[in-house]
Amino acid sequence: MREPRGTVNREPPAGPPWDQPIDEAPLVFVDLEMTGLEPEVDRVIEVCLVRRRGRETEGALETLVDPGPGVVFQTDVHGLAPASLVGAPPFAAIADRVIELTSGAVLVAHAAHWDVAFLEAEFARLGRPVLFPFYLDTLTLARRALWAKSHSLGALADNLGIARGVAHRAGDDVRVLSILFDKLLVDLAPRSPRDLWHVRVAERHPRPEIIERSLAAAGTGEPVWVTYRPSHKPPRSFLAIFAQVRTDLDPPRVLGYSLPGRGRFDLRIDRILAIAHPPPKAESTPP
Repeated sequence: MREPRGTVNREPPAGPPWDQPIDEAPLVFVDLEMTGLEPEVDRVIEVCLVRRRGRETEGALETLVDPGPGVVFQTDVHGLAPASLVGAPPFAAIADRVIELTSGAVLVAHAAHWDVAFLEAEFARLGRPVLFPFYLDTLTLARRALWAKSHSLGALADNLGIARGVAHRAGDDVRVLSILFDKLLVDLAPRSPRDLWHVRVAERHPRPEIIERSLAAAGTGEPVWVTYRPSHKPPRSFLAIFAQVRTDLDPPRVLGYSLPGRGRFDLRIDRILAIAHPPPKAESTPP
């Protein structure tokens, strides 16, 4: 039976890598290509993993994978066919390297449950059960931070001006994924991977770090720079005074007024992307 995935009541273990500063935590950017969409029967046919700490690459693996005889290809979205895989190693031959790269690191992927499920299935076939119960999903992070008609990796690359390369090939997708992740770091301003793990769209769950910063700002009379993304609208940044934080509400809210016009606001804390103090010198755009 598959181990339950993380919820707000079941967090990643304390300590490294989840509680390290975001620039010091080892992250592994992952993309796989598969023969289909069922981990129990379909197989991994291409792997790319890049382990990074800050902007420094610590290791990488990029290879086609031979799924063995008799495998039926249920998809050709990646353009790979059985003839493409002649001479490629089986997953068993790269399993140790995958474990080496992911050990003690945070996995990062787009629509990450697919990559995690297939990695776990491949290890299970080898009789070496390896589980990845906690990871970061750039699809979830992008849905919170970025307004877009589509949050697919390709659509986000087009919207952000990221060169796509060959779509649905693991190496190019990991390169796009890592650039997207760096963009999300700017928008979400996390202290640690755990803070990003707490971004949980549709769960009405505020990031504890944002609550902490809201409480610190409330009632001081000091302005803060807030980045907020309303539902179905792009993010907005503005100077604000926080008057009160209502943690008794679901979701918690912050009351205050924007500057310079002193227009009152009532913001859902789960939709606040970042709070900076002291605020940068910039024009205010009230919500």
